[in-house]
Amino acid sequence: MRLINRQPGRGGRLFLVLLPFALLLLLYLTSSAERLAENPNDKLLPSFGQMAEAVDRLAFTADKRSGDYLFWQDTLASLQRLGLGLGIAALVGLALGIAAGSVPLLGAPLSPLLTVLAMIPPLAILPILFIVLGLGELSKVLLIAIGVTPCIARDLEQRAREIPRELLIKAQTLGANSWTLILRLVLPQLLPRLLTSLRLMLGSAWLFLIAAEAIASTDGLGYRIFLVRRYLAMDVILPYVAWITLLAWLMDLGLRSLTRRAFPWHEGGKV
Repeated sequence: MRLINRQPGRGGRLFLVLLPFALLLLLYLTSSAERLAENPNDKLLPSFGQMAEAVDRLAFTADKRSGDYLFWQDTLASLQRLGLGLGIAALVGLALGIAAGSVPLLGAPLSPLLTVLAMIPPLAILPILFIVLGLGELSKVLLIAIGVTPCIARDLEQRAREIPRELLIKAQTLGANSWTLILRLVLPQLLPRLLTSLRLMLGSAWLFLIAAEAIASTDGLGYRIFLVRRYLAMDVILPYVAWITLLAWLMDLGLRSLTRRAFPWHEGGKV
């Protein structure tokens, strides 16, 4: 049998999934042990024990100055900003995608505008947001929304254009007006794609969030990472990076599960 046609079994698939993570973990443990054996004060590759102590200090020990549990405070602050930014991006992107993909008179000006906006690096406008809106929460949330919305809108626009013309014609012959077409035909087709688009944009949204928090913030996961980097505190940075990765994975898993449950008929539900 050709290699391209061979499919792993359930046990083999699980082994292949875990293998690269196990190899990376083994490589880290080996490298960390070697560096710490040469220099017990080495900070570049801390041991798991050192990272556990740092997590315990930040997550389960109240800060002496504020009395807060910094790890959970940072997590809550970041998730609030990310949730607001993605929520705004989803609503605006859905509206723009429907307008550009379903209404030709609106698509003519919106489609090229969305293309241009999607090409602007969002991090390049971060200073503009800080100058115009200040260093508060609004500028951070809008950076996420501005960075994600054009891409979501373009994706939904393309999906709207892919709806078979025959469906639109049949609906109109049955007496459907423009609003009925949008609400009863176009919108149900775009909602599952919206969830898939959000999944695809999660990485970018986290990038914009971390960048904004690193530059101007007093809490948040990105703020804490860039705060402790001056002390080379890798025992804090690495757990925070792992926590961000886990949160992003859980968000992706949640959106995928929602797609499967709410829209089992959609191809995105099989992803």
